Amino acid sequence: MKKKSVGLFSLSLMMLTVACKKESVADKITDADMKAIQTENAIAGKLAKVKFDKEVHDFGTIAEGAIVETEFMVTNIGDSDLIIHEAKGSCGCTVPQPPKEPIKPGDSAPIKVSFDSKGKPGEQEKSVTLKTNTVNGHEMFKIKANVTPAAK
Repeated sequence: MKKKSVGLFSLSLMMLTVACKKESVADKITDADMKAIQTENAIAGKLAKVKFDKEVHDFGTIAEGAIVETEFMVTNIGDSDLIIHEAKGSCGCTVPQPPKEPIKPGDSAPIKVSFDSKGKPGEQEKSVTLKTNTVNGHEMFKIKANVTPAAK
């Protein structure tokens, strides 16, 4: 009986730990869910719409090996919550950090972007693509830099 109680206690503790893990809305949404949300919102005539504070950020001239960061402010100017399902840089050197929770109509949120210039001498232009529940299903912005080669 004691062994069974310990087993049940362990199972209960494990379930409680898993159930309490904080996940964002974006972590739980699949591509199929995004399509369904887009379709439902389009039928209702309510769509999320994105406005960025800038389309391109130019870091100017930086030294090779520098890691630089910027922020793009995204505003939802649509009629339904904006969901950013996924954010990807055009290469591994560009890392976006989008908000994890939906952005309400009229609200804004930052998207942090870092660029690692190691091994990237010369003129650089990288893009960030967001999978969203907007009409297009995706949005994009860019970063640029002139990377001065490291001394050899």
